[in-house]
Amino acid sequence: MIIRPYEEKDKENVRFICLNSEGECKMTPDEQKFILTTYCDYYIENEGINCFVAVDDNDRAIAYIICTEDFDSYRKVFVEEYIPRLDEDMVVWGGNARNGASVSTKLQEKYKKDFPAHLHIDVLPEYHRQGIGHRLVDTLSAHLKEKGVRGVMLTVGAENIRGQSFYKKYGFEFIEKDGDDVAFGLRF
Repeated sequence: MIIRPYEEKDKENVRFICLNSEGECKMTPDEQKFILTTYCDYYIENEGINCFVAVDDNDRAIAYIICTEDFDSYRKVFVEEYIPRLDEDMVVWGGNARNGASVSTKLQEKYKKDFPAHLHIDVLPEYHRQGIGHRLVDTLSAHLKEKGVRGVMLTVGAENIRGQSFYKKYGFEFIEKDGDDVAFGLRF
């Protein structure tokens, strides 16, 4: 498995990864639009330098990664530019995304001295049990250490038990729970 910067040829498979990593629920076109513009197209278009993919032996993307070196970069694109553009229907379907973003922002602002980098990972479900987690985390950690970053933080929904288990399993420490958000961090 190799992690490399996102390329235009990855777009369709990244869309597939993002949709499938959200679960096996049947989504309407509007719901799919919300997922794609949140985790995929919008971020690639506005902050592509921080988008990566993990690829298999055939150079097919099997994981999509947003890995910024500092939280301010993530906040600028997602919280300050993307969230305000959401219409009310998308906000309601997206689990009240504006409020969720403000909680995440508050937690990450609070701990950004020790955990300045921001991380988001979507992995194709069929790869969850193939040891991809360790390799992803090890490679991303090496990338951030090389850049001189002290640590990385992410937030997971409190109801997302699978997501919490993933990060606990691969060495992230629990930091704090705030409402529906649980923060995890990894120090370097």
